[in-house]
Amino acid sequence: MAYYAKKIGLTKWFKETILGIEPLVETVKVRARTVKGRFMGDDPSTPNINEAYTTVKKTKAKPKKKAKAKKK
Repeated sequence: MAYYAKKIGLTKWFKETILGIEPLVETVKVRARTVKGRFMGDDPSTPNINEAYTTVKKTKAKPKKKAKAKKK
């Protein structure tokens, strides 16, 4: 069913709500880094915004297929 939904080009909303197919991308909060690769600190002058963390899209691992049982 998932293959058919991918092939005909259904919308993301339809796949998630009607068919129950989860997206392969999720968002994760990670520590922000400077150009040199060091961690950034939070700016105390902006209390509503946290500059020390950023949101990154991370792909989920696809489930592995089980190997077929060998016949004797």
